[in-house]
Amino acid sequence: MIKIYSNKAPEAVGPYSQAMISGGMVYTSGQIGIDPAAGTITDNTIEGQTRQVMKNLKAVLDTAGSSLEKAVKTTCYLADINDFAAFNAIYEEYFTGKPARSCIAVKALPKGALVEVEVIAESTL
Repeated sequence: MIKIYSNKAPEAVGPYSQAMISGGMVYTSGQIGIDPAAGTITDNTIEGQTRQVMKNLKAVLDTAGSSLEKAVKTTCYLADINDFAAFNAIYEEYFTGKPARSCIAVKALPKGALVEVEVIAESTL
């Protein structure tokens, strides 16, 4: 297994890696809308946080020899299911290959985030 770390994505907020590679696949930890430059969530809208999540995932996947286009499966968590349509509008801009997906409404997310997304993708490392 290979641990992945990108300085272009936020530090993990707990005792875990940003991603791991095993068997030619990269498994990302969930990313929330933390701006890595600021170290905090800087946008309180679902649209802004979703865009930051996608930037964070892209950075981790790039470091792992992968990309959003190589995504096989995503799992998405929303703090409010009423944000589903707004989330989808931005999600589809980034995941153009339409990977398999689960989207779940949860009671709360770390740091008061509105959205969290994790990805399983093919890796060249």
